[in-house]
Amino acid sequence: MRVLVVEDERYMAEAIRDGLRREAIAADVAGDGDTALEMLSVNSYDIAVLDRDIPGPSGDDVARSIVASGSGVPILMLTAADRLDDKASGFGLGADDYLTKPFALQELVLRLRALDRRRAHHRPPVREIGGLRLDPFRREVHRDGRYVPLTRKQFAVLQVLVEAEGGVVSAEELLERAWDANADPFTNAVRITVSGLRKRLGEPWLIATVPGVGYRIDVPAAGA
Repeated sequence: MRVLVVEDERYMAEAIRDGLRREAIAADVAGDGDTALEMLSVNSYDIAVLDRDIPGPSGDDVARSIVASGSGVPILMLTAADRLDDKASGFGLGADDYLTKPFALQELVLRLRALDRRRAHHRPPVREIGGLRLDPFRREVHRDGRYVPLTRKQFAVLQVLVEAEGGVVSAEELLERAWDANADPFTNAVRITVSGLRKRLGEPWLIATVPGVGYRIDVPAAGA
């Protein structure tokens, strides 16, 4: 299990991180909202532990971003407030669990393991095509056994293409499925993202452009 701990109190964050590692739970720490969003965009996490009161984008903002991404990463919120309305607002943002400070580390560990078990029951299948292995649950991609680090948008675009199983996907459909409803239909974001994705996956190029139509995963024909 890999966890992102978003906590601006350095000593507490380090204590949580070290305690989780002793329990064989990999933990990264972000001390503010901007760092948390950056780490979420480049790493795959099983659970996010969010302090609501952090510098920069708040814990609530980070939670909204996680939910909007569609990654399905469970959120456990930390707060010094124990009022029912505070908890209600946190759950309303998409939190899966709530822990009030101060708390025992063992309780945090138990809650994290419970969230991980719950998530495991809903794991989407791993997809493989053309030497590419895409794991939607862990948000990981491997090509010919090599791990390929992707941004959140690159992963989303690749997932749509892989699910098409070699079929052509238009730029409009990619924009609709990998971005939000407010995306500019005239943006070149799809072209830029696909270009970056090709470079990350490496040669021989796996994503083919079908002029005037869209993109597809280029799967070699049998016997080729």
